[in-house]
Amino acid sequence: MTTVATPPTRTITAGHLPAAAPWGLLAVAMVISGVLFAIMNVGGTLADFNIAGTLFVGMVIYIALILTISSIVESRRHAVDRLMTALVSTAFVIACLPLVSVLWTVLADGIGRFDIEFFTYSMRNIIGDGGGALHAIWGTVLITLAATVVSVPIGLMTSIYLVEYGRGRLAKTITFFVDIMTGIPSIVAGLFIYAVFALIMGPGVRMGLMGALALSVLMIPVVVRGSEEMLRIVPNELREAAYALGVPKWLTILKVVLPTSIAGIMTSVTLAIARVIGETAPLLLTAGYFQSMNLNLFKDQMMTLPVFVYTQYTNPGTNPEAAYGRAWAAALTLMLIVMLLNLIARLIAKFLAPKITGR
Repeated sequence: MTTVATPPTRTITAGHLPAAAPWGLLAVAMVISGVLFAIMNVGGTLADFNIAGTLFVGMVIYIALILTISSIVESRRHAVDRLMTALVSTAFVIACLPLVSVLWTVLADGIGRFDIEFFTYSMRNIIGDGGGALHAIWGTVLITLAATVVSVPIGLMTSIYLVEYGRGRLAKTITFFVDIMTGIPSIVAGLFIYAVFALIMGPGVRMGLMGALALSVLMIPVVVRGSEEMLRIVPNELREAAYALGVPKWLTILKVVLPTSIAGIMTSVTLAIARVIGETAPLLLTAGYFQSMNLNLFKDQMMTLPVFVYTQYTNPGTNPEAAYGRAWAAALTLMLIVMLLNLIARLIAKFLAPKITGR
């Protein structure tokens, strides 16, 4: 018995758009919008190209295209459904427009000075062209690393106490002060550290260690709050199983609770680092600014990337255009450092997470 193969039904003639049609229409809409804004930007630089406007107008064109074509090919009910989907997608794009605009502006303005000289020279004796941000990059890395070394153990142990041991008035008091610290302005943290060191070592003192401590004041509450939430979602059944086997509480926390929540804890630490790595005001008060290389946290002032950007804009020297280029390149470098830290945190969390093997 032979069977006759039936020809495939064409989706459009069957009253339905192909699955790839919305994506194709979106691509067409973005191309049309990009061409329109490219024509408007003739003679301008890459930084002058309006990426936010391109995305917004592209989404408006997409809404018109998907609604029109769906109304012709499909039923009215399908057209309304696609219209609502497009409106929700447009709302998401609008929410992302500030981030996209910032990324585009930093990339377009900073890529011009993203060269070897920028990463191998400091600003010592430079008042015009040339120079780089090597001293600021090292200062940012060292100060942030020192702040992390101070903040993570304190924040993690505080969260362990609140979740595993804390009961009564003391735990509520700690939670209350952590909430207050979460909302303090960064300049207050800088003033606090500066005042403490001024009482001990005299007024006018500035060093990298002071900047690290100022950042740690801002990091600790973020680490506490993030780690606390991650520890609370660990199932109690895991703790009870360990207790039933005779494992003491401290070892249960070390071997069961922490490995189970390590991915979330690393995420909270990464968020805390991203929260403070771009701070300028507390570092101006505590670490100061220095045009030469300084790798000693305990002596002399130390430059950081946020302060480098600030000083390049406020004191451009004899060539403002060159100074602004260095500032944008430093901002791009700072964003790349945050991205690299996120990647490292994910790799560490994946490596330290408990391995679940199937049968």
